[in-house]
Amino acid sequence: MKQLKPITNKLLWIFALGQFGWSLLSGVVTNWMVYYYSGTPDAKNPTTGIFASGITQNPILFKLTLFGLVLAVGRIFDAITDPLIAGWSDRSNYKGGRRLPFMRVMAIPFSLCTIGLFVIPQTGNVIANDFALFILLMIFYLFMTMFCTPYNALIAELGDTQQHRINVSTYISFTFIVGQSFSFMLPNLAGALEGTFGLEGGIRIAVAIMATVACIAMLIPAFYIKERDYIDSKPSETKPFTSLVKTFSNGQFRRFVASDVIYFFALTLFQTGLAFYETKLMKIEDTYTFLLTATMTFISVCLYAPVNIIAKKVGKKKLIITGFFAYSVVFLITTLCGQGLIWGFIVAFTAAVPMAILGILPQACVADISELTRLQTGEDRSGMFFAARTFAFKMGQALALVVFTSVTVSGTEASYRTSALIAFITCFIGACIFFTFNEKNILNQIESLK
Repeated sequence: MKQLKPITNKLLWIFALGQFGWSLLSGVVTNWMVYYYSGTPDAKNPTTGIFASGITQNPILFKLTLFGLVLAVGRIFDAITDPLIAGWSDRSNYKGGRRLPFMRVMAIPFSLCTIGLFVIPQTGNVIANDFALFILLMIFYLFMTMFCTPYNALIAELGDTQQHRINVSTYISFTFIVGQSFSFMLPNLAGALEGTFGLEGGIRIAVAIMATVACIAMLIPAFYIKERDYIDSKPSETKPFTSLVKTFSNGQFRRFVASDVIYFFALTLFQTGLAFYETKLMKIEDTYTFLLTATMTFISVCLYAPVNIIAKKVGKKKLIITGFFAYSVVFLITTLCGQGLIWGFIVAFTAAVPMAILGILPQACVADISELTRLQTGEDRSGMFFAARTFAFKMGQALALVVFTSVTVSGTEASYRTSALIAFITCFIGACIFFTFNEKNILNQIESLK
């Protein structure tokens, strides 16, 4: 039997660079597509809805907009492909491993597609633009799945101990939040390029620069890490949807996913609306978005070490429930906020705590469940466990996109406050559901079987 190299924190940090890359691309699309493709400009924020004239804006079914439906269908398509790609990855036996070959192939097309979303749907024909946007989003989500699903499976495989599972979850949470924070710099970078390339050109060049940085970050771990040196992985023999059914038959996993779906529904409502909350409710210029996000990120990162230490002492469940309730408070503050930059900082400060907790610990919970299943069955289906989680929460995200674009179609302050109120109510419900998750039993069984 081949002697495996020890997994070190240095290796886990290099692995975490990939999370920075894909979260930056995801952040550009999630945080700015709705902002640039819908809404109306004003004196403070002239780029709001700058690409809106190129696609259909009027509601096409009740209050459902075409753009909202396209985003939702993209997320549903993304969710459906998750178990297929996970099954492919779990069953693969490539020379370079089960996961890294996917990451090496997909990093560049994933990045190029992100750029295309802000460039290609800009012909003089609205129908052609609608069609191009739909196709590009489907391709974007497919490429993201083909990179992220194998990547996420490595969280469990590199997390060979409870210590490593919490550490790797901490590191990738840090790089995820940094990637998301960098994505909020898009208006600032675009503004710096505006003098040379114009308003629209500045946005597109800024997206291209961010996509290039993201691509490099994704390629570094894909080529630096030699998967076979650290992981003794054997291909799974279970077919994708059989594996998916087995995964959801796990009672503890179902309890975890139920709260996770609701959390991501609430969080997606909030993230999609964040630029609007700041510009339309708080009357803040969109160039301040990065400052507020950077503040929130800095405070959150300062809390990573305490969260890591406390989780090992009191368990992940108590902290996750605390994070749920804390986010509920953030959403309620947003619902009731007034005007002025001070409100942006209040949200940034209060959101830092749940961001640190829920950015780190849920992945570790999935890794625990996956590890227990591996010990019980002898079959490593870690790819499917993470894919099943993303399958579920992406359905929640899809519904959130439909709800947000429908609720806010009028563009009034009341409509944006309503979306934040919905996020508050649903996140509170998610916190209550998570009380049924039995973390202690899972960890005791792992310890016993080892």
